[in-house]
Amino acid sequence: MRWGSSAWALAGAVLFTVPGRAQTAPAHVMPAQPLAGYTAADAAGESAAESRVIAQPDTASADSMSRALSREPHMAGTPAQERTRDYVVGLLRRWGLTTEVRAYDVYMPQPVSVQVWRLGSPTAADSQELSLAEGPVPGDSTSSAFPQVPTFNAYSGNGSAAGEVVYVNYGLIQDYAHLDSVGISVAGKIVIARYGHSFRGIKAREAERHGAAALLIYSDPADDGYARGDVYPEGPMRPEQGVQRGSIMNDNGDPSTPGYPSTKGARRVDPAQMAVPHIPVVPISYGNAARLLRDLRGNGNARPGAAGSLARSEARFPQSWQGALPFRYHAGPGPVRARVSYTSETGPAGYHTIWDTFAVIRGTEFPDEMVIAGGHRDAWGPGAADNVSGVVSVLEMARALAAEVRAGHRPKRTIVLATWDAEEWGLIGSTEYVEDDSLRLLRGAVAYFNQDVSADGPVFGATGSPSLRAITREVTQMIPDPDAGAGVSIYDVWRGGDPLTSPRMDSGGPEFGDPGGGSDFAGFANHLGVPILAWGFGGAGGVYHSAYDDYNWESRFGDPGYRRHAASARVGAALLLRMANADILPYDYGEYARTMRGYLPGIDAAIAAHGWSVQTTALAQAIAGMETAAAAWSGARDSALGGGMGASAAAPLRRSAGPATRPGTAALRAANAALMRVERALTRPEGLRTRPWFRGLIYASDEDNGYADVTFPSVTEAVRSGDSALVAREVADLATRFGAASAALRDAAVAVRPAGRRE
Repeated sequence: MRWGSSAWALAGAVLFTVPGRAQTAPAHVMPAQPLAGYTAADAAGESAAESRVIAQPDTASADSMSRALSREPHMAGTPAQERTRDYVVGLLRRWGLTTEVRAYDVYMPQPVSVQVWRLGSPTAADSQELSLAEGPVPGDSTSSAFPQVPTFNAYSGNGSAAGEVVYVNYGLIQDYAHLDSVGISVAGKIVIARYGHSFRGIKAREAERHGAAALLIYSDPADDGYARGDVYPEGPMRPEQGVQRGSIMNDNGDPSTPGYPSTKGARRVDPAQMAVPHIPVVPISYGNAARLLRDLRGNGNARPGAAGSLARSEARFPQSWQGALPFRYHAGPGPVRARVSYTSETGPAGYHTIWDTFAVIRGTEFPDEMVIAGGHRDAWGPGAADNVSGVVSVLEMARALAAEVRAGHRPKRTIVLATWDAEEWGLIGSTEYVEDDSLRLLRGAVAYFNQDVSADGPVFGATGSPSLRAITREVTQMIPDPDAGAGVSIYDVWRGGDPLTSPRMDSGGPEFGDPGGGSDFAGFANHLGVPILAWGFGGAGGVYHSAYDDYNWESRFGDPGYRRHAASARVGAALLLRMANADILPYDYGEYARTMRGYLPGIDAAIAAHGWSVQTTALAQAIAGMETAAAAWSGARDSALGGGMGASAAAPLRRSAGPATRPGTAALRAANAALMRVERALTRPEGLRTRPWFRGLIYASDEDNGYADVTFPSVTEAVRSGDSALVAREVADLATRFGAASAALRDAAVAVRPAGRRE
């Protein structure tokens, strides 16, 4: 997982818990609502089915699976990870589900040797090697019973480098710009940066671009250590010896097969040509960081001994660069010197086999249309939060749906439940699957639901395609919040209003995140244009990507009682059935268009800031055209299904004198095929100008941050390039794509229109 462990603690969220309240299988906390995409008769049956699957996920079952899957570190490419594969497949088969396992051979060189020294003099005669291991903590058996995953950053460059140390704050583009402005060069130096504010791969990229000899990255206690709360094992935060591992590759998927699957016989890129860092990059603890930072001096443009030099030096060190270690930070360079040495597997030894697992429930009426849910199975340690919690949620969904199948209730569409391998190395397992099955997914993938850290705190949050946000609000209104009182739904707490007075069905309410990237939904959304949702319960914590993300931490701090695991699975099971059983796919493209309209002022402001005369009128008109087409489509859908449902959670119930029976299967297939084209139309085959793999033109991760999301990325990146003509072309291209999306909506309306009827 690329984002931090508090990914679901969205802006403005308030942390709260009601400890000690066990939760058993719940009933709905609100009456069934009219369901988009269903006839009135089918809606009643669907409501009953959702009630049944919501009742299935169980806290004791979640607890048991979490303990089993996090009993040992299971990094991708290791025998321990093979054991998680076998455990998952064994459960799925025991529940009577059809399973599949796919293997991919990928370039994933594991570390051979990782060393860091503090050098006492240029001759290194009195050098001190730093201990990089995290080590056991009292009361935590996992941290002492099993060998820890080495302290390393995946895809670090091989080599050994020595030099003066320079502190670069978070290692952002603007941090290097500040260093340049005060005359500090990092060329040939050992750079030390703190984690946060960007993906670690961006930190590696910028250090290499500026000529650093090596990079060390640490988690400052100001960000997830003692400055934020008690450290583990007394509290949830990172202890002095805790280390954040993680990949520093900025691309998605196996770097030896960029843009195509790592199947047998695939052509391979030579490692020297891969888009990975070429300098050594190593993560260290804040205890070790203190040993390197404490004696740094100098902040640029000041000659030692010169009058006023200290004052000028201090003025050039921004206060925002000061962390929480107990001394004054300085940028350097020196007099502290360090050596970094990293060696990984090379040649054929650098390739390892990974395994994606699948449970498949074949649909009865639309078997070629697929609703997919997944979470990654690999971890940098025991991974109880990241991402055993997500895998447990997916497995509990599978167990609930298996009970439906055994009772004779099969879905209309095929449901696929996946666990991905090697996500932590760069979304590799899911990306290889998406590239391997791209044609089938383009034709039939209805939606992808992601579970990545589904339970490591009390705050519910969600991110996703605007077309799926309405059904997410509806489903979360049906499920009790795991930490609130009786009769209070997840939606009520998420929305933050009074459940007794707040309207339940509205288009406002809780905030959704934009789906930029950083987890296994990226291949579906960014590469293919498949609508996606991701959700989970998050909070403050400091064991992200460390050896301490284990069953003990999760049981004490992440989800005591495993109520949040079960609640996340309830949301997923209901969403899967809602999408799988609908006669007409329940996307809300009215909300989608309104959301797009909300992004236009930001684009206009960015263009105006450059003083350009580029007009976005055509784009605004195209988005307005999509909103008009969406409204017309909603009316056609309601009429086709007998008028027994509302247009969306945001609109009043509409009834019409439509036909007493739904359209035939062929008409429904045609309508659904057209609906699946809507978001596919908002991609382009050649992808973004800067990143061809990213075909989606609505959302992407920020190419200069990695964590942050950008909207309308083709236009946004053109603005950043400073080329007004390119901006104009990208705006025009995007307007054309919205026109194609509107045409798909009109095709869907034609498909369900009664024979002989003309508008």
